[in-house]
Amino acid sequence: MKRYTAVSDSLVIIPTYNEKDNIEAIIEVVFALPKEFHILIIEDNSPDGTAEIVKRLMTEKYPGKLHILERKGKLGLGTAYLTGFKWGIDKKYDYIFEMDADFSHPPEKLLALYDACKNGADLAIGSRYKSGVNVVNWPMGRVLMSYFASVYVRFITGMKIMDTTAGFKCYKRATLETLPLDKIKLKGYAFQIEMKFTTWKYGFNISEVPIVFTERQKGTSKMSGGIFTEAVWGVIKMKIASWFKKYER
Repeated sequence: MKRYTAVSDSLVIIPTYNEKDNIEAIIEVVFALPKEFHILIIEDNSPDGTAEIVKRLMTEKYPGKLHILERKGKLGLGTAYLTGFKWGIDKKYDYIFEMDADFSHPPEKLLALYDACKNGADLAIGSRYKSGVNVVNWPMGRVLMSYFASVYVRFITGMKIMDTTAGFKCYKRATLETLPLDKIKLKGYAFQIEMKFTTWKYGFNISEVPIVFTERQKGTSKMSGGIFTEAVWGVIKMKIASWFKKYER
């Protein structure tokens, strides 16, 4: 396996709510990779003790590498990542990643996303649909909903990205510093679409890295019908609003 220099230039942001069954394992796997990543947990006051597990690991095993920001409630995926982005920018990490806690995103692919950004991408996306449909353990209805959601987003926005709703990504810090993060409006999974759309409108280079997405084995999914509805209508509103904006670096 390719080895990397142990330079802490990379921050992996992992939002959590009730992830006690997964959080210790995902942290251990990321820190075992052949490149040094730091991890920031954005914890939304999980009643199951997720935060206590993270804080124990911070003290006992990973001081200075594992960090946590605790929020007062379940404030949404979008605001969690925006909070993490600003923290990572302030700490001067050059590469800032998004990843779920539940192993649906293969942690070893952090290396491929990192390489893509090192080699010219301003945003690298872990894509389920770059090379066919690579989803494991989803019911067919959810596969079709997810796939055609990306078709719909491409149709409305004009983006050529195959996996427009993907949540496994790496941004260069310079990309995030350019984007108007305080003006990102969508909060749920539609946040992922708006971030890609805004990055694309600013003319940044976007690359898709094929991954296999595996449905969580432990814990419960956060997907809901309301999230899907927000995405459908939010994309139309986002596109219309873009007609009245200037995207200048």
